[in-house]
Amino acid sequence: MAKGARRGTAVQDRAEETGFDDGFDEPSTKPPGRWAGGRWLVGAGRVVLWVFIAVVIVNGIMIPLRGGFALPAADDAPEQTESVDYPETAAAAFGLRFAEVYLNTEESGEERLEALAAYVPEGQAADLELPADSLAAENLTVFAVDVENENNAMVVVRADVNDEPMSLEVPVYSDGDSLVVSGRPALLGAPTRAELPPGASFETDDAAAQELQDVLPGFFEAYAQEPGHLDRYVEADASITPLPANSLEFAELSEITVPSRSASGEEDVRRVAATVEWTLPAPDGSGTGQLTQDYLVTVVDLGGEWHVRDIQGSPRSYGE
Repeated sequence: MAKGARRGTAVQDRAEETGFDDGFDEPSTKPPGRWAGGRWLVGAGRVVLWVFIAVVIVNGIMIPLRGGFALPAADDAPEQTESVDYPETAAAAFGLRFAEVYLNTEESGEERLEALAAYVPEGQAADLELPADSLAAENLTVFAVDVENENNAMVVVRADVNDEPMSLEVPVYSDGDSLVVSGRPALLGAPTRAELPPGASFETDDAAAQELQDVLPGFFEAYAQEPGHLDRYVEADASITPLPANSLEFAELSEITVPSRSASGEEDVRRVAATVEWTLPAPDGSGTGQLTQDYLVTVVDLGGEWHVRDIQGSPRSYGE
């Protein structure tokens, strides 16, 4: 008898004698199933893991694409600056004409009231009556138009009132087609004079300044007196209109400042500050006086020769 059979018989005999079954059965010769024991948990875990990995990969690819194709949300759209549709130019002219009538009282009585009535609501002209010869204004000009909304603005008129600099603020209402002074005007002090800060410092090129001292006097002379020679000094593609004949005569290039060349760009282009002394010609051909003026001249070095590309007034010659 085989050893395994004897062991099984012994166990069975012992169970019969004691009445106790230890629960051990003979080992089965059938191989364990695929999902036997805890194997099904391992398999389920693998399925969940692979699903998770697939979701991560898909989201990693699709989310950037969706973000690239999606339109921006309304909150992310750039803010649009609302422009107020108020007729500033028309209101400026309207307010200036009103100020001319209001600030000059040589004429009073019915004639002045009739003139004011063209600018104010019906029945309000009498509210603006002033004693005769109490106000006199000259040098009137519109200083600003401060727009409040599409219907209302304040037109600020600068004037010399009784020989003193002042401002008159005129409220002007617009209904889109017509204008009217919407309240009493107010006299205020004139705008203050600004304090000019020091000019920006920069490195200068003395060598280039010396070269241009030999070029720019000829340019300014041609610019004022010999326009036929102007092409000799001006860049080929540039267009510079000369001064009217016999308006000025070149006297001297009294000052020139040339900034150092910028490191960027292939062209050597400089913006030169030039102070020119002009002679004011008299009808008999003699000079009547000197006129000093400041210019900003744009020059370019073309193959070792300087040519003028542009000329304009100097935006800043004080405060340097």
